[in-house]
Amino acid sequence: MNKFKVFYTGDYLDELGVPADSDVFVNLYKNIKNIEYGFLEDQKPPVGDRDYWKRLYSLEIEPRHIAAANGLVIFRPWVKASAFREGSANLVVIGRAGAGYDKIDLEACTANDVAVFNAPDTLTHATASAALLLMLALAKRLPDQERLVRTNRWDLQPRVMGDDLPGKTLGIVGLGASGSELARLVAPFGMRVIAYSPRATSEQFEAVRAIRVDSLDRLLSESDFVSLHCKLEKHTRGMIGEREFLHMKKTAYFINVGRGELVNQDALVCCLREHRIAGAGLDVFEFEPLPAGDPLLELENVILTPHWLTSTRQAARSTMDRMTRGMIRAASGEPPNDMINQEVIDRPVFRRKLESFSSGFKAQ
Repeated sequence: MNKFKVFYTGDYLDELGVPADSDVFVNLYKNIKNIEYGFLEDQKPPVGDRDYWKRLYSLEIEPRHIAAANGLVIFRPWVKASAFREGSANLVVIGRAGAGYDKIDLEACTANDVAVFNAPDTLTHATASAALLLMLALAKRLPDQERLVRTNRWDLQPRVMGDDLPGKTLGIVGLGASGSELARLVAPFGMRVIAYSPRATSEQFEAVRAIRVDSLDRLLSESDFVSLHCKLEKHTRGMIGEREFLHMKKTAYFINVGRGELVNQDALVCCLREHRIAGAGLDVFEFEPLPAGDPLLELENVILTPHWLTSTRQAARSTMDRMTRGMIRAASGEPPNDMINQEVIDRPVFRRKLESFSSGFKAQ
């Protein structure tokens, strides 16, 4: 039987080589006869190596990984063109365990006859609810409230007065899946919801009762909360900088649970330090992990979470289920669902690689 070998990137593992959600992995391919799975052990955190966590978001897929696998499931590592410098005779498919795929060189994958699929909607609610959580925490001044208790300064209660959401304007940049879900979640709060999303249709705006604005500048100037939900692309990288922050109200809050590279972080630090906006809530950063001594860590008007706020058990299990189903389809000679580089389907070498597994697929 022609075995289909699936490898998960080593950043799923702890120092002992055990995946964080081990019960999910144990049952991934139960009763599927022609699939073997494992992990890229050379990417797991070495015991006692604190510097590993500084390297975590710079991990890369190497040619030896490409050579060993028929399927790869990517958590954090990059897939660059250099990963294919020794070819890709065995690799059929890459699954990106999430919605974003900006760290995968799609052109290189297609050129090397490798299909790429993702899990486009498994993090939709988790991402939107994370943005809502930050909105509420900022509006209610949660960090300041907690600080009063921890420092036994109850006498400062009058100086820490929060606010409510009803009547406020939420500006959503990117009315895709998570942006639309955020609009749905805030509906009971009685907010005015506006959105800047050039690709969104009128039907998308109507479905979530959002008002279309014709420019980013207008959204920034009218919003009490600005939340980023657009993809990281060439034209969106660094789209929010000093000029854009100057358009925001001094009482407004800025939220980013998408990609840190959408924002010029130095400009954001300067804006927060000078109190040109009221505050920010950030789950993502321009450089990750956020280095020790970064100026953001010194500011009290920003809430920081470690690119993990959207990582819930429900979302993770749904994502892994999607990855498993995609790999099973590939192992049975069928292209996975949610393919990103659809053009690879018509490439003869890819078809031959995929079809080579169709006769060996068996399941109980």
